[in-house]
Amino acid sequence: MDLGELTGALAVGFAAGVTSGLLGVGGGILFVPGLVLFLGLTQLHAEATSLVAVACVALVGAWRQHGYGNVRLRDGIVIGLLSPVGVAAGAALANTVPERALAFSFAAVQLYFAYRLARRAAVRPQ
Repeated sequence: MDLGELTGALAVGFAAGVTSGLLGVGGGILFVPGLVLFLGLTQLHAEATSLVAVACVALVGAWRQHGYGNVRLRDGIVIGLLSPVGVAAGAALANTVPERALAFSFAAVQLYFAYRLARRAAVRPQ
């Protein structure tokens, strides 16, 4: 890893950390594109590497938010217990799907959720 890659990785890590703490997002939204664009990882390697980074961010974020009384522990445990099955299936599928399809799928999911969140924010009264 050269200085440019290290600088890019540090910037992505910091930005994703701030975004995670502020908005509850950051891992998949910033780590994956950052790893692809700044570190030259393939989509598959970026997605897999992001999972490690997300675990670290989630632990710190959950600990800090728990201190503020914002964690709904039961909901988190239910989601957390059910997620490993989906992760195992998704990882197996990701290793069989062409790289380009992974990139387009990732972008499509991002656009879908961005649209839904923007639409929801637009109809809420202030």
